Amino acid sequence: MREYTFHTKWLVKAPIERVWPAIREVKQWPSWWKYVKEVTEVAPGDSNGIGNIHRFTWTSLLPYRLSFEMKLVALESRKLIEGVASGDLHGRGTWKFEDRDQETFIHYIWQVQTTKSWMNLLAPIAKPAFSCNHDSVMKEGGEGLGRLLGVEVLQR
Repeated sequence: MREYTFHTKWLVKAPIERVWPAIREVKQWPSWWKYVKEVTEVAPGDSNGIGNIHRFTWTSLLPYRLSFEMKLVALESRKLIEGVASGDLHGRGTWKFEDRDQETFIHYIWQVQTTKSWMNLLAPIAKPAFSCNHDSVMKEGGEGLGRLLGVEVLQR
C-alpha cells in the first residue's frame, strides 16, 4: 500500500452555524459536490453518531472511481469530525473547524493508503497525478460548498 497525506484548507465566508450542517450531513454531499457520486448509510452509530458508517463512491478528473466506508470515530460539535476509512482507501480523515465570527476556517487532513493494486503499482510514477487529482476534487468541494451557501470560499 502507498501512503498519502493531504491537507485542504478552506476559509468559508459564512458563520459556523451555516457551514457545520453542510459538512456534517454527508448524505447531501452528492447534491453539491460533483465528484461525490453516492453516499449510503451502512450503520447508524450511537445517539451521538459515533460508530456511524457511510459508504462513499467518488469520481475525479482521472478516469477511475473509489469506494470506501467511513466510520465516525470522533465528533465535537462545530469543532471536529473524524472518521476511519476502509475499502479502496484505508486511513483517517479529520475535519477541523474554527469559528471566526462570520467566517469559518476548515482544515481537512486526509491520511490514507491506497489498496488497489494498480494504484500501488503506478504510485512511483503517478503519485504527482494522484496528488493533483485529490487537490482538484477538494477544490471543487470548496466551490460546491460556496455555491450551496451562496458565499465565497477561499482555498489554500
